[in-house]
Amino acid sequence: MRDAADDLHISQPTLSRALARIERQVGVPLFDRVNHRLQLNDYGRIMLEHTRRSLTELHSASERIAALRNPESGTVRLGFLHSLASWFVPEIIRVFRESAPQVNFALDQAPSGDIEAMLARGEIDVAVIGPRPAADEFDWYELYVERLCLAVPESHPLAGHATIRVADALDDAFVMLRKPFGLRRLTDELFAAAGVVPRIVFETIEIPTIEGLVAAGFGVAVVPSPRPTKETEGVRYVPLDDVGAFRPIGLAWPVGREPSPVVARFIAFLVSRGQGGN
Repeated sequence: MRDAADDLHISQPTLSRALARIERQVGVPLFDRVNHRLQLNDYGRIMLEHTRRSLTELHSASERIAALRNPESGTVRLGFLHSLASWFVPEIIRVFRESAPQVNFALDQAPSGDIEAMLARGEIDVAVIGPRPAADEFDWYELYVERLCLAVPESHPLAGHATIRVADALDDAFVMLRKPFGLRRLTDELFAAAGVVPRIVFETIEIPTIEGLVAAGFGVAVVPSPRPTKETEGVRYVPLDDVGAFRPIGLAWPVGREPSPVVARFIAFLVSRGQGGN
């Protein structure tokens, strides 16, 4: 309770009274006390779900009012993958703002699974992620496709091959992203399709970390084909010839949730630049 009050910049008694007032209004307790800590109960989880929806609607209303007052301004809440943070996202924002300089962006980068959850909760408006979300609650437009490679140390026996399959590296240790990263899901699917189980020695949250571990000789890894200027020294990238060894990158936004005019404009801008389709 003290930490929550500090985050809200109010006193603990003030927060306690506010929670008690809400509980009186709904007629049930929203929290259980577990080991001297407050924990949401079933009633509280229902209240949280509807409160989040209300805040999303309030934000949407504020954005639409702001857009009506000034159609050229507004904020786009954009989520995206860590691997797109240093090049793709900055570039599309730069080009978009050339024609819409008054539009602001609130940016969040996270694993695909976390971004999908943020979209569903209404915490962001649109996302650039990959692969395509499995849930049918999102619209999707494919922007481009990355080929997957096996990253190996430059002295590795497979380093000189033109293409390989994941089963060719079964004797090697693997470095992987953690779940719920989208690339990890694709990697797991590749191994399942090949009928093999990899020996995983490291799990991390950043592709550059994976490539650094590969360069140091700790294992091999499935990664997207890097841009030529971004290849890690000491690593060779061998294209994978397995079926499905690709990572589609696309635009996702919630089905049935009307975007603000500025968000709709940003979506239309990205779709016009895309190479794929729904």
